[in-house]
Amino acid sequence: MAEHMHATLQTERLRLRPFALTDVDDVLAYAVLEEWSRYLDLAVPHPYVRRDAEEFIARRLLDDWSASAHFALESDGRVIGSVEMRTTRDDVAFLGYGLAPDHWGRGLMTEALKAVLEYGFAIRHLARIEAWADLRNRGSWRVMEKSGMSREGIFRSARLDRWGGRSDDVHYAILREEWDAAVRSQT
Repeated sequence: MAEHMHATLQTERLRLRPFALTDVDDVLAYAVLEEWSRYLDLAVPHPYVRRDAEEFIARRLLDDWSASAHFALESDGRVIGSVEMRTTRDDVAFLGYGLAPDHWGRGLMTEALKAVLEYGFAIRHLARIEAWADLRNRGSWRVMEKSGMSREGIFRSARLDRWGGRSDDVHYAILREEWDAAVRSQT
């Protein structure tokens, strides 16, 4: 089906596109930064080395977009982050995202998430889109709020963090009808 093909989305300041082999250096440039990985779980290697970036890109090239659409965020010809929309059930998806620290605080991730939410509801016909973040990562959960998502709860001591401790996760979601109502109210 065409809805499961690779997609490219354009926002005012970003191009969201499938990853390419040539993105390894860009991914490595931000993923090596401790600041970038501070709140990530054990699934992201630390320290992050070139081989990790190469494996990340290789996996993205093999992704089945009907299950996991993984967008590279491109600004001024460089990849500065990513947004993944992973389908967890037929009409429900989970978002994961990361952005190079030198681009934080400029509204770029909110811009990207809104584009992916629109893609999820308008193209993929999802009923619900969810996301979570380490509760200490206030910037991440503020992005979810600014994107129109609602806080649904806090999962205490939900996972191991990369430093050997436990972290609380804050969960957000948005329903298709909430997204549609927000879009209608802007027109």
